[in-house]
Amino acid sequence: MLEVKNMSVGYGAITALRGISLSVPDGKIVTLIGANGAGKTTTLKTVSGLLKPKAGGVFYQGKNIAGLPPHQIVKLGLSHVPEGRMIFANLTVMENLQMGAYLQKDRQAVRRELDFVFATFPRLQERGQQIAGTLSGGEQQMLAIGRALMSQPKFLMLDEPSLGLAPLLVKTIFEKIVEINRQQGITILLVEQNANLALEISHSGYVLETGKITLQGDSAALRQNPQVRSAYLGG
Repeated sequence: MLEVKNMSVGYGAITALRGISLSVPDGKIVTLIGANGAGKTTTLKTVSGLLKPKAGGVFYQGKNIAGLPPHQIVKLGLSHVPEGRMIFANLTVMENLQMGAYLQKDRQAVRRELDFVFATFPRLQERGQQIAGTLSGGEQQMLAIGRALMSQPKFLMLDEPSLGLAPLLVKTIFEKIVEINRQQGITILLVEQNANLALEISHSGYVLETGKITLQGDSAALRQNPQVRSAYLGG
């Protein structure tokens, strides 16, 4: 569904990604793990159009989308939940969700998506008129995912969904990620510091180190890889 081919990305004179290639099959969860500064967030930002690659391509359903404006990429069915959630803190929960559906013209489809978001995250329905900035960290993460779902994506990118959350909430968020994948058939590219949990719920994974893919394969095999265990799974 998504193919990144020989993609290089830089910030001025600094090269953040060095000719990386990865594939995300339709209907699967693929995770990208690595240390801070490895280039994981840069990868997602480039796929979603926030950054332009210096070289290489980003192919979504066979079309090279590298360099397209972000709103056009969202319109194609790709949605990005950024690191740090980036909700609209001064708007209500409902207004945040409505912002996620700004490209949608079919009101019935928007209503169905809203029903799915509320079924997935009942807390959001309870907090509908609450100012988003007053939500807990876990509720804000639910809102960020819910807002992305309102664009009716076929492909969802999640950047560090466990960041700053208590362990119990992390477990809940990851259960919901699996639920979204299974119930809606949404393909997911997951960037996550909690490598053990990311490899547990994903089908396959890639290890990114200083801008290069160093390992790739089935998630179960990666969890047993001595190099991965030593570097990311606590031995």
